[in-house]
Amino acid sequence: MDIIKIIAFSLVSLFLFMYFKEEKPSVATQISLVSGVLLLLFLLSPIGEVITFLKDMSSKADIDSFYITLVLKIVGITYIATFATEICKEAGAQGIASRIELAAKILILVIAMPILMGVLDAILKIM
Repeated sequence: MDIIKIIAFSLVSLFLFMYFKEEKPSVATQISLVSGVLLLLFLLSPIGEVITFLKDMSSKADIDSFYITLVLKIVGITYIATFATEICKEAGAQGIASRIELAAKILILVIAMPILMGVLDAILKIM
């Protein structure tokens, strides 16, 4: 089971992080960053399967793939921004973390505009 591998790897990373946290905080931050990246790389295959499934279902339901792509971009921005924010918080850089969150929110708003316009157009057509 993949979750067992993920938890085992995460626990080893956690123990290494905790060991180096007091003595060498920079090494602890690097361990956290590398373990997070390795976990993301491990999850690329399952994420690809989900994306393929969503695209197949959207084509069967006759939903424009443009909107599915936008939603996937928004989800991706959210996950990546959360990952980067947590790394910054662990390193003690609260200010940078809050700026990443703000930038992610603005990017999500910009990317979501076509979806909002599509919904408004549909409402106007109904009226």
